[in-house]
Amino acid sequence: MIDFRFEIIIEYLPFFMKGMLWTIMMSLIGVLMGTILGFFIALGKMLPSKLLRLPFIWYINFFRGTPLLVQLFLFHFAVLPAILDSVNPIVSVVVTLSLNSAAYVAEIFRAGIQSIDRGQAEAAHSLGMNKIQVMRYVILPQAFRRMIPPLGNEFIVLLKDSSLGAIIAAPELLYWGRAATGQYYRVWEPYLTVALIYLILTLTLTYLLNYVERRFATT
Repeated sequence: MIDFRFEIIIEYLPFFMKGMLWTIMMSLIGVLMGTILGFFIALGKMLPSKLLRLPFIWYINFFRGTPLLVQLFLFHFAVLPAILDSVNPIVSVVVTLSLNSAAYVAEIFRAGIQSIDRGQAEAAHSLGMNKIQVMRYVILPQAFRRMIPPLGNEFIVLLKDSSLGAIIAAPELLYWGRAATGQYYRVWEPYLTVALIYLILTLTLTYLLNYVERRFATT
């Protein structure tokens, strides 16, 4: 029978809460920056010129085709130290998550935009709208409704992927789970607590996204 020690969870609960806040913050910044960058990458990938599309295509290929952990090591130990005087693990995680997320979000945007019938854009042009107005008032509002589920899934994936920050000592949720394990040489209590908190976060986010999707479906 497993001897479950709740006092370890109680002792480390403030640290778990602190780590949870860092996890949420890093994931939120990562998905916001990734969404903004991903939108422009998607537009770049849809350029008519094959030569102009090439950098955007290879950006997506690199970040989708290499492990996130490798990317984190590259930015934390190589890229960012060459740019900044000092490297903060939180900054490394946020930068890596943002750039990685941008590649996946770009494909979500591209698929969403291209799923809208071209006839609607042509009709809008015939009414005197320019390309920017067509994109803003005709294409994006319809495409966004279709992109809510995959964008939500990307946010959930990003939330869980932020746990890789523990490897470079970013003080997120898993970091404190490992700290408790190292102090007490106990595995069940810290990691089950971490798993439960991640489960609560992802389920909460899932229900919130389902609510948003239903609201947009009825408007």
